[in-house]
Amino acid sequence: MPFISRINRQSDYNIFSPSTPIVIDNGASYFRIGWAGETDPRVIFRNIVQRPRHKVTGETVTIVGDHDPGLLKYFDCTRSGPRSAFDSNVVYQFEIMEYILDFGFDRMGAIGSQIDHPVLITECVCNPVHSRSKMAELLFESYGVPSIAFGVDAAFSYKYNQQHRICDKDGLAISPGFTTSHVIPFVNGEPVYQGCCRTNVGGFHVTDYLKQLLSLKHPHHMARLTWEKVEDLKMEHCYIAPDYTEEARLFQKGGKEPEDKTRYWQLPWVPPPTEEPPSEEELARKAAIKERQGQRLREMAEAKRSSRINELENELNNLEFLLQQLEQVEEKAIPSFLSDTGYVSKQEIESAVLKVNASLRKAKGEPKQAENDEKADASTNGKYPLINVPDNLLTPEQLKEKKRQIFLKTTTEGRQRAKQKRFEEELEREKKNQQEEERRLENPELYLEQMRVKYKELYEKVEQRKRLKTNGGHTNGNNLSAGVGRGERLNAAQRERMRLLTTAAFDRGKGEDTFGARDEDWQLYKLMSKDHDDDDDGADGDETELVRISSRLQEIDPTFVPKRESTPSQPSAEVPRIRPLTKEDCQIVIGVERFRCPEVLFRPNLIGIDQVGLDEMVGVSLRRMPSEDACLVDRLTSSILMTGGSCLLPGMGERLEAGIRMIRPCGSPIKIVRALDPILDAWRGASVYASSLLFPQQTFSKVDYYEKGEYWLRGYQPRYSL
Repeated sequence: MPFISRINRQSDYNIFSPSTPIVIDNGASYFRIGWAGETDPRVIFRNIVQRPRHKVTGETVTIVGDHDPGLLKYFDCTRSGPRSAFDSNVVYQFEIMEYILDFGFDRMGAIGSQIDHPVLITECVCNPVHSRSKMAELLFESYGVPSIAFGVDAAFSYKYNQQHRICDKDGLAISPGFTTSHVIPFVNGEPVYQGCCRTNVGGFHVTDYLKQLLSLKHPHHMARLTWEKVEDLKMEHCYIAPDYTEEARLFQKGGKEPEDKTRYWQLPWVPPPTEEPPSEEELARKAAIKERQGQRLREMAEAKRSSRINELENELNNLEFLLQQLEQVEEKAIPSFLSDTGYVSKQEIESAVLKVNASLRKAKGEPKQAENDEKADASTNGKYPLINVPDNLLTPEQLKEKKRQIFLKTTTEGRQRAKQKRFEEELEREKKNQQEEERRLENPELYLEQMRVKYKELYEKVEQRKRLKTNGGHTNGNNLSAGVGRGERLNAAQRERMRLLTTAAFDRGKGEDTFGARDEDWQLYKLMSKDHDDDDDGADGDETELVRISSRLQEIDPTFVPKRESTPSQPSAEVPRIRPLTKEDCQIVIGVERFRCPEVLFRPNLIGIDQVGLDEMVGVSLRRMPSEDACLVDRLTSSILMTGGSCLLPGMGERLEAGIRMIRPCGSPIKIVRALDPILDAWRGASVYASSLLFPQQTFSKVDYYEKGEYWLRGYQPRYSL
């Protein structure tokens, strides 16, 4: 990539004589510093400063330029982000500028804060006097620089390329910078400042726009879209469209050509492990383990069952022995005898014997005997002796006892009938399951298909009943709730009640309200209390059958997924499924963004900046030139130089030429060339300029600054043709 930092500390600072100037290209994006006469700068780093706190010690440190992100994890960077000394392309934060100069001079190998070399530093076109004077004050007061010279970076780049026969003496320099873009006309090798034009759009806005679009497009990968990475994506994939409208229409239609122009940035992705089917040996091993576990569980269950049987037999023997002892005790001594056993009466002991016998038979797995049931019936008749006695033969206390016995007998018989019904239903269910299993074994595919059809029919029937209850029979054509008004949300019973109330109200008229005076009026409540929902009788049975079929399908069909029951608020919601991330999920797709983001250089209104683009800036600059020389404009358009980092975008020259031809007369000469190195040519031109023997005449010393003051800097304009 073109933007590479070099921050290694130099060790040959003392070799250079004090008359050798130090050349600084103070750009809004990158800071470049080196020695005059050399072809490349010694130190390059980003022109930013960050002051985070250490997470452990809490100490505030100063970080200049771009450093390894792995080191920044030890610092709290949430409260102090990267800060620049520039506002657009004008230096206004000189406290930050001092940190940057300290770091730059230290990397050059300077020892201490005293710099005894002349300094040539670049600035923007028509730099404000206040910014220039503060920069001079900083260099003179803080570093003791003997002399200073200022120059425009685009002018140095133009002169450097002019020396290499790339452009002529008369021409235009188009410089799309980091935060601003300039067009500077040159006549006889000198810039004409009254013809300059500036727009507050540059490479920063292209990168920021690309970052915003990709973040909106891929919100789950925003942490990956750092500023540095988006800058690399811009320089690697973005291009200038010859015709933005046609290019956008091409991507809108789709096809093979837009697909070929789309780029993909693959993020780190690990494919999920594929589970291979187990081998026969593995299946046999698992089956053996499962069999051993089942055998162990069966042994534990048998041991527990044997222990339970022994406990019940011991308890039964104790109760029978207690009954034998009770028969030998006199009737008067029975209460005192039972007080030690914990029982109240002989009937309670007999009832306990019956319960223990039933538990013992259940533990042994023996069926119930009819004679035991007869004994139980006989004991039941013995429990309720007053039921068959006429009321006229009973006392009031006995009548109360008779009512209690009737209630107890009725309740007991009801429980027995319910128990018998459940037993019969269980037998019927087992018989039905056995028949279904036989049908499945005869033809599994046909049985599975029938079960699916039956499940679908029952599901639709249940859902239709729910919709009818919710909507009252009204739908919106898609079998979904319309939800228009309250009348459509009432079921049939509610609508019938409303009809009865409305009829009663209209029958009364507007006279005196005498509702309730007649017995017939109260019949209305009986009508209203009737259940008009005849379909509700089979609702529970259908839902139970639906659950049974669903569970059955889950047993015999591994691919079956039961449908989720819809609610009125979510009629068509589906069960969310979590799927593993695929390779496409971890890709950043750069399609229309490739040419849409750089288009802001020609259409700043895309990002809300109401200014002209690069092609229109050329027309504005040409109109500002003096009109005495009729051939001057043709000479200027015959030598147009592009410089700056954004000129590296493919298609920049063709798009500029097409835009300039639109504003120039037909047949006008137009020649657009790109600088040899749009990024470093500004520093190299300044290096050649500072190495000239006439360079000291273009500087002003500390003595001049103290004698003439900062007002003298207002008229300071260096000559670039030495």
